[in-house]
Amino acid sequence: MHALSPPSAEWSLLRAACSDSSAAAGWPDFFSSPIDWKALLGLADKHGVLPLLAQALSNVAERVPPDVLKTIRQNYQTNLHKSLFLSRELIRILDKLSSFGIEVMPYKGLALAETVYGDIALRQCGDIDLLIRGQDFARVRDAVGELGYTPHFTLSAAEEQAYLKSGYECAFDGTAGRNLLEVQWAIQPRFYAVDVDMEGLFRRAVSATVAGCKLKTPSAEDLLLILAVHAAKHLWGRLIWTCDLARLSRLPSLDWKSIAAQADKLGVVRILRVSLKLAEDLLHSPFPSEANAYLADDAAVPVFAQEIESHLAKDITFNVESLAYLRWMIRLRERGSDKMRLISRLILTPGPGEWAVVQLPKPLFPLYRLVRVSRLAARIVQNRV
Repeated sequence: MHALSPPSAEWSLLRAACSDSSAAAGWPDFFSSPIDWKALLGLADKHGVLPLLAQALSNVAERVPPDVLKTIRQNYQTNLHKSLFLSRELIRILDKLSSFGIEVMPYKGLALAETVYGDIALRQCGDIDLLIRGQDFARVRDAVGELGYTPHFTLSAAEEQAYLKSGYECAFDGTAGRNLLEVQWAIQPRFYAVDVDMEGLFRRAVSATVAGCKLKTPSAEDLLLILAVHAAKHLWGRLIWTCDLARLSRLPSLDWKSIAAQADKLGVVRILRVSLKLAEDLLHSPFPSEANAYLADDAAVPVFAQEIESHLAKDITFNVESLAYLRWMIRLRERGSDKMRLISRLILTPGPGEWAVVQLPKPLFPLYRLVRVSRLAARIVQNRV
């Protein structure tokens, strides 16, 4: 666990810029204390909210030094240009996959920016995210390969078969840079023990238009749970993830009864409640009354939210291979059975790290569990905090 405390004035201003009240009359005067503008921009970039900061500060441009305002506007334009580039790539990829007869669903990234924010320039872009079916992975790899995309790492046939069961994503490098495309056949690695029914996601998909292209994307109800689980995996470490959840949770058409039923089935009611509580505490996004009506009460939620908010304010991050991180993942699950599944899968599910240590023929693949246990024990001893 590592801590570097960001200036409180900058953190408060950034939260206000991303909150519901950022453009409202009477926005609190966060400029009464000196602002370290370089620190503010660095913080906004780290949390993926530079476009939202630019939008908010445009309402108080007279308070912003001209050189800072110029930098902010340049950052906004840079993000817009990258979003347009990724939009063109997304259309190219979707056209190619369609020609192969492969059904995919864009989500997060560009799809989220346009369907939830209403503007691809308002969400800081990174890559193209696609949900696929696991059985389609080889064909997806071949199809995007014709467009110049290559997997970030290479697996043998036996390793790939195992990884499709235990892993969840594959990153592809393109001619314009690394990790431009990510395809996912699950929402999380298997050991997190959140077993989302991918066929159900495809079955409940809704039509949307992204970058002028008609496509299918997860329903708002499914997307809310997907984003909550994703944020929890990273302990809500970037403000943009809470911004996404806040905006999505305010959609008037959400079926909270369905969301609650699915969250209960997956065992992530606590994770969803923590996500909504953080949106309320950090961004002044009211906790949806219907969510309260359908989601089971959990006295631990305010405590978790307060701890996470403190981590964010102090810029505390966790090593994902540490015991501290593992304890968090266990604490966030409300059911004992899920806690046990998480622990057992974590211990017994090998992956690329184990395959790189020693080469075993396919008949001996079960022995990789022993390699996994050995490596995991060594890492836990090394990363005790």
